[in-house]
Amino acid sequence: MDESKMQFSSYRSGELINGIERSAHRALLYSTGLDTEDFGKPLVAVVNSFTEMVPGHFHLRELADYVKQGIIEAGGIPREFNTIALCDGICQGHKGMSYPLPSREIIADSIEMMIEAHHFDAMVMLPGCDKIVPGMIMAAARVDIPTIIVPGGPMLPGRYKDMDVITLTDMRELIGKTQKGELSEDELLEIEKVALPTYGTCAMLGTANSMSCLAEILGLSLPHCGTAPAVSSEKRRIARNSGKRIVQMIQEGLTARKILTRDALLNGIAATMAMGASTNTVLHLMSIANEAGVHLELNDFDRISREVPYICNLKPSGKYPIVALHEIGGLPAVLKAIEGKLKDGHLTVTGKTLKENLKNQELVENDIIYPLSAPKNPEGGIAILYGTLAPDGAVVKKSGVKPCMYQFEGRARVFHSMEDASYAVSNDLIQEGDVIVIRYEGPKGGPGMREMHMTTSLLVGRGMDESCALVTDGRFSGSTRGPCIGHISPEAAEGGPIAAVEEGDRIRIDIPNRRLDLLVPQEVIEERLKHVVPVYKERTPSLAKYASLVTSADKGAILRIEKK
Repeated sequence: MDESKMQFSSYRSGELINGIERSAHRALLYSTGLDTEDFGKPLVAVVNSFTEMVPGHFHLRELADYVKQGIIEAGGIPREFNTIALCDGICQGHKGMSYPLPSREIIADSIEMMIEAHHFDAMVMLPGCDKIVPGMIMAAARVDIPTIIVPGGPMLPGRYKDMDVITLTDMRELIGKTQKGELSEDELLEIEKVALPTYGTCAMLGTANSMSCLAEILGLSLPHCGTAPAVSSEKRRIARNSGKRIVQMIQEGLTARKILTRDALLNGIAATMAMGASTNTVLHLMSIANEAGVHLELNDFDRISREVPYICNLKPSGKYPIVALHEIGGLPAVLKAIEGKLKDGHLTVTGKTLKENLKNQELVENDIIYPLSAPKNPEGGIAILYGTLAPDGAVVKKSGVKPCMYQFEGRARVFHSMEDASYAVSNDLIQEGDVIVIRYEGPKGGPGMREMHMTTSLLVGRGMDESCALVTDGRFSGSTRGPCIGHISPEAAEGGPIAAVEEGDRIRIDIPNRRLDLLVPQEVIEERLKHVVPVYKERTPSLAKYASLVTSADKGAILRIEKK
């Protein structure tokens, strides 16, 4: 027998194709339209998250065609499959918000299963929204094959009368204005129709765009991909070029873990601080680090926050939409501004280092990217707080807090759900000087660590962001602004001190000194915790499974599987 007749592929996918014992496998592949000559070409997965339900993913079926065109032109064989995609915006304000964060793990698992089961040589991934980007990056780190990320890109901002830039953040806050009578119901209904005028991820620097930007900053996307608008021809050219480049990466042996080093993650944190990105980036970078086998902890975020100033004037904390940043140079312009703060040697999908990619980038200093010498704030956009209320840490988007609220002390108003807290705000039950405490909304207690965005938006929309604060073991939308502190660890369901807070207790927030304290003697807190009856929330089988495995927010809310 001439075995050489049945040796087709020198790639990883040869496990499927080579040898007489793979005759049936080849027959299955022939049935999909492949021919004999195709068996010698690299097999590239096009991992799509297209769905007609989510604006950030609505166009990804078309975008995938450009990726596949590039792969074919470069001599590869593209094979597309899908994973799930949930919209945080649509899920907000109801029980559906329990599902987005757990979906991150399902996305990573589903991709791992497809890649490993079918022995793909490489993959190009098309995510859009909040949990899909990190879920895909986690999978890339896990399977460690050549990978390029092509996020779908931001939508264009809306306009209405004298409102020049409308984003989803504005829509949430307009609800509070309407409740107060500052905006008519008819006007609100009209604004709804023009606020989000195109498909794509929400136009501000929420979690979706924060993570899309991070994909490029971490080195997994081609330059300018993270901010190129969803509706642009540039996005389609980048998609096609990504398809071409992935085939070259196979030949070079440039895999995901060669890119996702500790230096890459530290550079990602630095850019997060400079941009004023979403607090959810903390959860997601921690989870990516875990999959990449890289040590990362909360202290890394706070240390870098003190070293890298906040320089980007982007909504929701600033003035401009993401597309305005793209027009002046995109992420390369941001990275050029903080180049001196970045680690050397961080490899990217271009085959060059992050700093080498910046060689021809001019320094941009204007109202969108402030000079390093005159930043919006001398510290980064995110701060990590510790104290008697958060022994293992809590996260605040400092860039979204007005300076007058950096230090605040108030009386606790305790709620066991976002819905109850939102009802209290909407019905004028929250007063000046209150600190809203929302507990049993953490990874285990929620379960799923829901976003408290409805409550925070009501506070801002009602003009209460200079007189009230909110603390929670849940999390916040990337579009959140105001004095809102989340990710309190340990969470209430794990017996954290937040479970011991009683109505009327005093809580002190001190962002400059990184403190979050319950002003109750420690022995009283400990005594109260002995008598706490945890609040149990009904959960579906999928959420029950998640709650049984998930770790705390300070660990990235990753799933901990005991290794034997």
